[in-house]
Amino acid sequence: MTDKRYTFLDLKTVNEPFISQINEAVQRVIASGRYIGGKEVSDFEDALAASCGAKYCVGVGNGLDALRLILRAYIETGVMQPGDEVIVPANTYIASVLAVSDNGLVPVFAEADPRTMNLDTSRLDEYLTPRTRAVMTVHLYGRTCYDDNLQAFADVHGLKIIEDNAQAIGATTADGRRRTGSLGDAAGFSFYPTKNIGALGDAGAVTTSDASLADSIRALANYGSDRLYHNIYCGVNSRLDPIQAAILSAKLPYTDAENALRRRLASVYNRLIDNQAVIKPLFSDDSSSVWHQYVVQVADRDGFRSYMLDRGVETAIHYPLAPFDQPCYASTYQPERPVARRLAESVVSLPVSRCTSETDAAEIAAIINSYNPAKK
Repeated sequence: MTDKRYTFLDLKTVNEPFISQINEAVQRVIASGRYIGGKEVSDFEDALAASCGAKYCVGVGNGLDALRLILRAYIETGVMQPGDEVIVPANTYIASVLAVSDNGLVPVFAEADPRTMNLDTSRLDEYLTPRTRAVMTVHLYGRTCYDDNLQAFADVHGLKIIEDNAQAIGATTADGRRRTGSLGDAAGFSFYPTKNIGALGDAGAVTTSDASLADSIRALANYGSDRLYHNIYCGVNSRLDPIQAAILSAKLPYTDAENALRRRLASVYNRLIDNQAVIKPLFSDDSSSVWHQYVVQVADRDGFRSYMLDRGVETAIHYPLAPFDQPCYASTYQPERPVARRLAESVVSLPVSRCTSETDAAEIAAIINSYNPAKK
């Protein structure tokens, strides 16, 4: 046992390097007298669009709303209609699926790739029906899920590609030429405080290079109005708060540096963890993944987590139940997706943030290497 504690995540520590910029941003908004919309929001929208290579950005209230509004806009503009199908990963956070069902669309759960834990793009044809209208690709744990298979599948069948980019801001294609947020037809971002670049509350955004889609999303997010007191849709209230926009504008320039820190930690884990009872995530030397989480797989997850905690290492689970097994979906959807279910039963997230040093990561790896599932 040890007296040293390895914190999984502490948001005070994460935000400490930016505290002066955050304070200045908040005070600037307070002094402006503009507390809904305005220049802080538009400036952040412009900066985010430019950073990922998209033409347009619409700030919204949170990451779930970003995905919901993309699909709602496609329905309002006649691209989709309730009852249409959207292929979604069987291994993802439930928000990816909620956005689909909330719009009266049907989620079709596609099996995960056991190596990447992302959508297996080689099997997309298995899920195609005459009602398929889109594929929602999720860049889970910060790993880009986009390749020629996905793009060709969408092109051949006339489907939309919607990116759930909640966990992968700054991630790129393997060749480093394109960033997530501009790979598909539209992308939803979350800036929940735990993200690589997080707000100090809920916040989200949509990026796209489709002008009409951006206009529809902007209207839908503001009560359905395209101008004051003129409502073209039965919309919702999901606007990016200017204080959060200002905070995110202060942090956005540090995206690459924050991601590089996570890559260094992931590299330490990958190099030093050597235990057959612990399956490491697929690692490549390119900089495409931004390692929102470093996720290993362990058969005796509870025993492993208890072992780690006894030695001061906090861990987490992302996520302990596949979305199709959640009570809200289990009675409706019962797909045979053994890889996704096995992942849900075995994944463990290790500390991989500003709270962890490379020395910490090396020490955590050594603790993992001493783990023996035969000894309780």
